[in-house]
Amino acid sequence: MAKLFQRPAGAHRSEIEIKNSRFITHIAPTRGAAAARAFIDAIRSQHPDASHNCWCYVAGTPGDYNLWNSSDDGEPRGTAGKPMLNVLQHSGLGEATVVVTRYFGGIKLGAGGLVRAYSLAVQSALATLQTEQVVPTREVRVQSPHTLTGALEQLLRQLDLEVRHRHWGERLELTLELTDEQVSELQQRLAPYPDVSLETDR
Repeated sequence: MAKLFQRPAGAHRSEIEIKNSRFITHIAPTRGAAAARAFIDAIRSQHPDASHNCWCYVAGTPGDYNLWNSSDDGEPRGTAGKPMLNVLQHSGLGEATVVVTRYFGGIKLGAGGLVRAYSLAVQSALATLQTEQVVPTREVRVQSPHTLTGALEQLLRQLDLEVRHRHWGERLELTLELTDEQVSELQQRLAPYPDVSLETDR
């Protein structure tokens, strides 16, 4: 069974100042790399005159390294994005993107100072971040003869399952996003319909 995890409950902002440089941390819930990139772009557009908009994300479940990424955005290599990502990973959060906007204050911090500053910026924001529990889901595809469309749609309504996509080809194909528990229940309810198939992405 997929493990529950925490994600940001909503957009969050905090700010710290280190040697006259402002570090503004923005955190948002983002599911998938596309949503993470959209949030990063939105913050960049809000702070076009900033010295740097460094970022990192864990855009899936906490353990899905395929959805981890980071950027130093012009800071010396390894001094911003990676340290930020390290803090985010150790927080245990998933589906989260962090952008730290820096306005340079005229005093150079050095490589070690930058690592500490960006790490502290994320730690400070996480300390006041409200989170919510997430039940992981997976994509499910249900294929059915068109003659069973009515019965299938009625069953999905009874189970209060939302269809994300419908495709009418030689057979009706429905795409849903379900928890493990919902998948098990749907499989049981579809047992009397041998012509209906159910496939999942794992």
